[in-house]
Amino acid sequence: MSENNMKRAEANDPFATFQIAIRRHDKGNYEEAFKYYTKAAELGDVAAHYLLSTMYREGKVEKDEKKEVYHLERAAIGGHPGARHNLGCKEAENGNYERAVKHMIIAASLGYQLSIEMLKLNRGHVSKEDFAAALRANQAALDAMKSPQREAAGRLTEQQRT
Repeated sequence: MSENNMKRAEANDPFATFQIAIRRHDKGNYEEAFKYYTKAAELGDVAAHYLLSTMYREGKVEKDEKKEVYHLERAAIGGHPGARHNLGCKEAENGNYERAVKHMIIAASLGYQLSIEMLKLNRGHVSKEDFAAALRANQAALDAMKSPQREAAGRLTEQQRT
């Protein structure tokens, strides 16, 4: 990890703080990762909120469903599609199918493909019109994300992995 990243984190840069957390998490140092995710979340990083929710769900630091849901909600409000999807899953687990479908539709409209798949599986709880609208919104989100620069970056990432 660069010394510059650490200085930026000490100066409350949420992106640098999040990057440090990711590196610690990847190395299995969950306590340190948790500390930096927490700081990044306090600084407004929605991805940090999402990853804190996964740490609470998986018990990487402690297992706590209330804290998991709190961080899912913060991430979803901030526009994180995976968090919105997971909130939908939580609602479905609790039998709140109407709310679950609403979360899934929002996640799908943010381009989250897994939410489309979940809506397909739960066709009894979603109207044809809502499903069709979710499909259109999902495709529009995916189309909006396409660009020659993204495609080139994707190829570069694949080359670096091999």
